[in-house]
Amino acid sequence: MACGNCGTGADGSPKGCKNNGTCGTDGCNKLTVFDWLSNMSLPEGQEAFNYVEVRFKNGRKNYYKNDDKITLSIGDIVATQAESGHDIGMVTLTGELVRVQMKRKKIKQDTPDTLKIYRKASQRDIDIWTTAREKEEPMKVRARQIAIRLQLQMKISDIEFQGDASKATFYYTAEDRVDFRQLIKEFAQEFRTRIEMRQIGLRQEAARLGGIGSCGRELCCSTWLTDFRSVTTSAARYQQLSLNPQKLAGQCGKLKCCLNYELDAYMDALKSFPKTETKLYTKKGTAVCQKIDIFQGRLWYAYEGEWMNWHELTTDHANEIITANRKKEPVASLEEFASELIVETTVDFGNVVGQDSLTRFDKPKTSNKRRNNRKKKRSNSDNKPQAKRTQTKGPKKSKQGGQKAKTTQKPQKEGQKQGGTKPNNRNKKRPHKPKPNA
Repeated sequence: MACGNCGTGADGSPKGCKNNGTCGTDGCNKLTVFDWLSNMSLPEGQEAFNYVEVRFKNGRKNYYKNDDKITLSIGDIVATQAESGHDIGMVTLTGELVRVQMKRKKIKQDTPDTLKIYRKASQRDIDIWTTAREKEEPMKVRARQIAIRLQLQMKISDIEFQGDASKATFYYTAEDRVDFRQLIKEFAQEFRTRIEMRQIGLRQEAARLGGIGSCGRELCCSTWLTDFRSVTTSAARYQQLSLNPQKLAGQCGKLKCCLNYELDAYMDALKSFPKTETKLYTKKGTAVCQKIDIFQGRLWYAYEGEWMNWHELTTDHANEIITANRKKEPVASLEEFASELIVETTVDFGNVVGQDSLTRFDKPKTSNKRRNNRKKKRSNSDNKPQAKRTQTKGPKKSKQGGQKAKTTQKPQKEGQKQGGTKPNNRNKKRPHKPKPNA
């Protein structure tokens, strides 16, 4: 969903608001909290909560105290207190929901570290802020070139200017400790501003930059996920997933955060399953678990030495055999438990999707056109009323050059004797004339 500022231009090309998902219209921003109390008024005698939530570049948020009781609403650009100078941000949440968010993130009120809001940003503040934002991309390219020249094992992922353009924060990722003292000196000479280097993790880098996951949706960390919990390979094992690092890793190169989403449901379902390391002892032999199906609640066991023959059991049957083994009660075999699950099914390969037969070209195709044409002629002749049929033939030249006379033949009337009609000499054979001797 995009806001009105992200529409297309006059020529049809995408215009965009150039905020990269951080605009204040609640349409295309990141990590936005919906203010469902916006249309509700406070009770009489109760003052509004004097803290507001302000968002900066790439979803970075902070909470500021509004001591001067400035009337603020969502989308207002404000000048906030910083360590040195001031910063420019956008108001994203006001009212009682800010109190809930601060309690959720365990941010205390009225502490010495609490920052304040100075004023609403003037046009001069906005011009300085936008000019500094336009310098960030070419500065990032130049900073990467300097880091490569100094052969530092680090990656500069993003640069963020302070609102008054007095300081630039360089976000980088690195596996080991980096000595960037020489790097800061060259950055200060090159960019003529105060430099702050801040190391972030790979997950935080993916959250700042954003992207599309293997599921086809935007990354969870850049849209709604605010806390990063540790993800281990045991989460994939409990869900019966193949331990393929290419499929389990996300854009950040770490294990996907979504592996933890359904882990609790799988853990609850596995409580009724026996441990896969537990062996089943029967009179026929010792059985070892080969496979489990969490959704159907089934387990497959195979005897030692007969690894190709699997026997399907339910969780109740497996637990019953394990209980009998603990009590040292004899169990005949797994077949007597597996026979209860055998259901005779008839396989029907009916053509339900309208596909052609695979053997349609095996038999030669017989043409029934002649038979059909004969049947049509007979049916037409039976339906027509009987009438006089005249047959005329054109003059036909004989071998001697003469012409034969036209002959007409009337159909035989009903009741007329056969002897009264002229014989038809058409089918008679002509006498063979002997050839003259040469």
